[in-house]
Amino acid sequence: MTVEHVVIHKRKIVNEFLIKLTKEEPQMYYATTSEVARSIHKMIKEHTNRLSVEDQALVRHMTIDEIKDMLGFHLN
Repeated sequence: MTVEHVVIHKRKIVNEFLIKLTKEEPQMYYATTSEVARSIHKMIKEHTNRLSVEDQALVRHMTIDEIKDMLGFHLN
């Protein structure tokens, strides 16, 4: 997997957790990017075992700052 594919796949995983987060906690829609990133980071840590082995390897060492950067950057 190329670096570009890794980034795209990580972003996909983060987006899946973002959707789950905003469904479970609608008020997070209005939270700061930092707060959302912390919540997603916590969710990833709590639910890592539900991900495929490949996805676990991708997100295992993700930082809150990395998640925050992904949330703040949108592809056109």
